[in-house]
Amino acid sequence: MPEAGILRVAVPAPLRRLFDYLPPEGQQITRFQPGCRIRVPFGRRVLTGFVLETAQRSEIEPAQLKPALAPVDSTPLFSPAMLALLRWSADYYHHPIGEVLAGAVPARLRRGAALYGKTECWSAVAGPESLSARARRQRELLAFIIARQRVTRPEAAAAGFSPDLLRQLAGKGLLRKENRPEQPAPAFAPCHCAGADRPKLNPEQAEAVARFKAAGEGFHCALLNGVTGSGKTEVYMRLMEEELAAGRQCLVLVPEIGLTPQTIERFRQRFGLPLAVFHSGLGDSERLAAWRHAGEGSAAILIGTRSAVFAPMARPGLIVVDEEHDASFKQQEGFRYSARDLAVMRARKENIGIVLGSATPSLESFHNAAAGRFLSLELRSRAGGSAPARLLPLDIANQHLPGGLSELAMRKISQHLEAGNQVLVFINRRGYAPVLHCPLCGWMAQCEDCSALLTVHAEPACQRCHHCDSRRNIPARCPVCRQDDLATAGLGTQQIERFLRREFPATPVLRIDRDSTKGRGGFKALLSNVAKGEAAVLIGTQMLAKGHHFPGITLAVIVDADGGLFSPDFRGQEQMAQLITQVAGRAGRDSDRPGEVLVQTRHAEHDTLRSIIELSYSEFASHMLAERRAAAMPPFAHLCLVRAESKDRAAALGLLRRARGEIEAECRRRRVRLTGPLPAPMEKRQSRYRMHLLLRGENRAGLHAIIAFLTRHLEALAPPRNLRCHIDVDPIDLL
Repeated sequence: MPEAGILRVAVPAPLRRLFDYLPPEGQQITRFQPGCRIRVPFGRRVLTGFVLETAQRSEIEPAQLKPALAPVDSTPLFSPAMLALLRWSADYYHHPIGEVLAGAVPARLRRGAALYGKTECWSAVAGPESLSARARRQRELLAFIIARQRVTRPEAAAAGFSPDLLRQLAGKGLLRKENRPEQPAPAFAPCHCAGADRPKLNPEQAEAVARFKAAGEGFHCALLNGVTGSGKTEVYMRLMEEELAAGRQCLVLVPEIGLTPQTIERFRQRFGLPLAVFHSGLGDSERLAAWRHAGEGSAAILIGTRSAVFAPMARPGLIVVDEEHDASFKQQEGFRYSARDLAVMRARKENIGIVLGSATPSLESFHNAAAGRFLSLELRSRAGGSAPARLLPLDIANQHLPGGLSELAMRKISQHLEAGNQVLVFINRRGYAPVLHCPLCGWMAQCEDCSALLTVHAEPACQRCHHCDSRRNIPARCPVCRQDDLATAGLGTQQIERFLRREFPATPVLRIDRDSTKGRGGFKALLSNVAKGEAAVLIGTQMLAKGHHFPGITLAVIVDADGGLFSPDFRGQEQMAQLITQVAGRAGRDSDRPGEVLVQTRHAEHDTLRSIIELSYSEFASHMLAERRAAAMPPFAHLCLVRAESKDRAAALGLLRRARGEIEAECRRRRVRLTGPLPAPMEKRQSRYRMHLLLRGENRAGLHAIIAFLTRHLEALAPPRNLRCHIDVDPIDLL
């Protein structure tokens, strides 16, 4: 073995190990630090990997070792704490470390781009006097450039000068363009943001802030369990003030892109400090710029969705996870991590505080707070003195419902609109109708690629599968019996929108779902219309159910509240309670206008529904925890879902049967229960059959030992490319 030693490199490949390489020719091994990128040959490809370790010896014969090609970075992309978090993540979720590291950086860095590239700079070669007096804006831009000596395109745009003006001056020979290396921006200036105009804390908020601060320096996790409208965001801001004043950064995670614009605006107005934003709607260049500003410390506040948990922080101070219960914090493809759980572990690794906030905490977080593992902070009343909205169950069994709304619901909507208020009509179903069928022979339109019915859409008119997004024209006649009187069944947002526009022609009816908010700024524009406070009807899915503050809404109508009562997923009733509570929380947030919530149901006497309506969420959660304990389900047990997918149903089932055979004896010894293999509740999706094997154990260490053995077995089997197998630790969705 050469004295130079070897590099142990993680490459973005589906293999759970590191690969040994010699240093690039002429390079000393001491220059390679853990977390630096490096270009390496990998089979017939050249990949960008990450150096994780160096060693003097390899188990591979020296003659078989290949040299790495070239380093990409001179300094690590990850801090020691972040690198430790990512390695822990790969171990906990049993995912290849190279894919974990690659997924934690922006796409351009994955492809090997430099962290800092080159940027266009413009400098002046003549003064404004060389222009006529009529070219006022060109003269102003030229004077601006002379005063600054040189400017970049973004700097000119920030000062109000368009790219066209730059091109016009360059075309006249008055500007010189050069490419200069980008430089790290300086860290943000610490700011004491305790402005006199901030709202005064009520006693519950003040106590929550005091108790969190009393926990002292270092790692501590608090669950802020506050009813809707209780002012949780103000508590976050008060805790952030101290960190920002000390020059430390704050990371705020929100569940969906839709909540990002209003969150950004609120924090920008309050603190006036530079922000970095992370979400899937950004382009590659924007994501890299935000990642860079976060890592160099020039951004004070980092705001983003799930993947922002990996954003670097030069001086970490506080992490906030808003709506911590939300299922969108769980990544469902590829590296299947929980951003909420990783945020808690990151705070531990960084030795900082973290706040998990929700009006409807997950049962796992609720249990952790009750057991003393999390600091429990409660806000039981709404800020501003408004009373909780009154919930009224409406029994619609055996009723004819034109437009999906009962007679009482329509009467209430009319009353609230006449009073100049806003009304929220909630149905968690996009499209016009979920079923197209033939009343004569019983045929129903199904997706060819999924075990799902096609949803009828009116705008544009088509049938769509909401699982694979395939689209078809709506047939003129039944393909089975050929009669031409097809019908729809069920309701979607588009159908209710048509009905309400007809019933209230003088009132704006705004539909807010994934279809109506496509494109940049679509959601923000709709929210701006709502924020005007004028009388309007809002029709929305769960996009509207959380985090939004609409003081004009005084009535919420839940069109169909029964969805979770009979769900095959053990979390169905928990998620149903969270949804009803969150929707109810949109109504009556103005203390001068009390709120009402109408809950339409065909099972008005169902014990679970009655509990949701009559009890507080915390009381309901306590009842649900007792049921989970009796059933030995999370949080009193730990799950791992193994899913095989293939176009060949027998191949997927056979793989899991072999896997079960390999681990059965060890599962008995470690008291881990096996269920399956069985077809998934949605057996076919995107032309692939899906089979499930569920592992459940009360001892986390024992369960993970079996998963580790299973992943080694699956890698050794080397199934063909068309047969995929996924490991999902702590699954949030069993469907």
